[in-house]
Amino acid sequence: MGRIDNTVVVVTGGAKGIGRVTCELLASEGATVALTDIDDSAGDQVVAGIRAQGGKAAYWHLDVASEGEIAKVFTAIEQQWSRIDVLVNNAGIVGADKPTHALTLAEFRRVLEVDVLGVFLCTRQVLPGMRARRGGSIINLSSIYGLVGAADIPPYHAAKGAVRLMSKTDALTYAKDNIRVNSVHPGFIWTPMVSGFAATKGGDPDTVRAGLAALHPLGHLGEAIDVAYGILYLASAEAKFVTGSELVIDGGYTAR
Repeated sequence: MGRIDNTVVVVTGGAKGIGRVTCELLASEGATVALTDIDDSAGDQVVAGIRAQGGKAAYWHLDVASEGEIAKVFTAIEQQWSRIDVLVNNAGIVGADKPTHALTLAEFRRVLEVDVLGVFLCTRQVLPGMRARRGGSIINLSSIYGLVGAADIPPYHAAKGAVRLMSKTDALTYAKDNIRVNSVHPGFIWTPMVSGFAATKGGDPDTVRAGLAALHPLGHLGEAIDVAYGILYLASAEAKFVTGSELVIDGGYTAR
């Protein structure tokens, strides 16, 4: 309890999956959580659950591909709670699972709009306040597919690789302002996004899930809480000497 007391945290894509569990964990550790998402009903439910447990949270509708919405929402958060100490750039989509020659420009561009430009726009929005206060932590959700390749979903691989190096560039640029920037690289975590991706593969769902689990040396899929604890660490003072790093939470997937 209390690992990030008196900290204001923004989590994008916080209504489901890793984002939801991260919001719940950070609130339980003392953070005031600004949950943003495009799923208003799910977002409101998460906030209600946090408040029922005595935590502090509020919900804002936010499409991270919209520069105007980001400016409006982040300004409202700062007006309500005076500052933003931590930004978790979690919102993302998988996109079309087609080989490059079959992808349309619109399909490729849409993934970059959410997964790359969303990270850029949200990061740019919080930097002035963090620089003025001489501190902050920005945590960008990449993927194992920001580290290694696979013969599927080219836009997702491209986007997550970009997020990895964006994180390093910003870590170097803003270290002088005591702003830490790190990326997190989950393996296959059984979330609505991954289960939806698995469904596109066809076949028996249990067989598909078992096949994904077998890709990890530990022999099973991860859970959202596994990633949330990594995010909590990077948000906390325990990680005060950690910036520009890649926190890999993948059951050994990339160690092969």
